Amino acid sequence: MDPAARPTGPSEPEALTDPTDPSQPPNAPDALPSDSLPSASLTTEPLPPDLVDVPALDRRIAGCRACPRLVEWREEVARTKRAAFVEWTYWGRPVPGFGPGDAGLLVVGLAPAAHGGNRTGRMFTGDRSGDVLYQALYDVGLASQPTSVAVGDGLELYGVRVTAPVHCAPPANRPTPGERDMCRPWLVRELRLLRPTLRAVVVLGAFGWQAALPALAEAGWTVPRPRPAFGHGARVSLRDGKGGEGLELFGCFHVSQRNTFTGRLTPEMLREVLGAAAGAAGLRPKENGSRGK
Repeated sequence: MDPAARPTGPSEPEALTDPTDPSQPPNAPDALPSDSLPSASLTTEPLPPDLVDVPALDRRIAGCRACPRLVEWREEVARTKRAAFVEWTYWGRPVPGFGPGDAGLLVVGLAPAAHGGNRTGRMFTGDRSGDVLYQALYDVGLASQPTSVAVGDGLELYGVRVTAPVHCAPPANRPTPGERDMCRPWLVRELRLLRPTLRAVVVLGAFGWQAALPALAEAGWTVPRPRPAFGHGARVSLRDGKGGEGLELFGCFHVSQRNTFTGRLTPEMLREVLGAAAGAAGLRPKENGSRGK
């Protein structure tokens, strides 16, 4: 895909013909205005029982308006845009996870970037943090290509799914603890849906680590007491509370520009963690992005 082309958002082309589909970008032809989209207010109602698979979960996440500060910010950014992306129609809504619904490995970040995922509608897509992450996934054989520019660019993940504990872009890239907790039911449901195949989780950064531990416990894995501390290269084995297969939890510095530009996180360090996690998940990565599962 030519990055200079004018994208309309993260939905596949056929989805743009359905005006009731909450996965559409807000300014797409025939899309509903944001205040009439199906919403999930996690403060007043539990997650609906129809979330029986990952695609259904993703659609519901895209309609969430539970956090007023985040709703206001993501939509303001989508209206004002950045000069470099003035020709884009920003997604401007919660960004669902990306990757197969039967993944053996889950990568948990922090939140979408204002002009990255909030613009493109895909996790870690269209920003420099994503450039680092997807290059590393490609290098260890878990992605079909090393770049992630926009939905429809041909990127596939092999046995890996990428998500975040907060699905809306926050001001200054800093969600509040309350916003993290408000978003937790989505992560818990995602973990439960992935449970039959999920064998490893890589958490990028301390914020994600703090969000992931209680979500993993609520989803059915046994988290040690006291709770393990975050650190790059940390590895914790979690037992399945229902007697099923356990899960390996890995800590990794976040792929933020601050970490990658200063050398706190190098490509080699990231590849090492992802490779170890892929092995723990039973994936079989191959060179040059060949299918690893």
